[in-house]
Amino acid sequence: MKDPNYFITGLKNNNEKVILEIYQKVFPNVKYFVLENKGQHADAEDVFQKALLQIMARVQVKSFQINSSFEAYLFVACKNLWRRELNKRKRLVTNDAVKEQGSEERELARSILEQERWEFFQEKLEAISGNCKEVLKRFFNKMSYKQIAEELDYNSESVVRQRVFKCKNKLTETIKKDLRFKELKEL
Repeated sequence: MKDPNYFITGLKNNNEKVILEIYQKVFPNVKYFVLENKGQHADAEDVFQKALLQIMARVQVKSFQINSSFEAYLFVACKNLWRRELNKRKRLVTNDAVKEQGSEERELARSILEQERWEFFQEKLEAISGNCKEVLKRFFNKMSYKQIAEELDYNSESVVRQRVFKCKNKLTETIKKDLRFKELKEL
């Protein structure tokens, strides 16, 4: 696994070799995800391009640290963009009217903000106790209370419910204590 800075520097310098390597490593997974979630090949290409532009824009504005692999970071950015696109399509169908699409710049800014919020959330999730982290990760991945109890060796589902409640409160408290919360919330 290559250092994330290798890819970030490559994007920043518009290095075609690095960009091609990113496409070869990450695009197949993005395409699979989009196709499995009501999308087409063209949708996967669009999402991938937007995510790369989002990262490139962030790199140009300020330096930022990727704590996982670059590939995982880009994939999560693509997943978030695709989910957002699906929600937007759902709203358009639900409202049964064509809404004016925002400018590309506004969309890019929203994507960047959404990614920053996601990273902030992940950072705070990593900051809470190990047990809480494990319980909440399973809970957020829609695992049943029964499964969580079995995997983490709790006595019952009600104990897990109580633990989830306490851990969510602890996570919320940790998030709200950080000064960046207000910034990210108001944008």
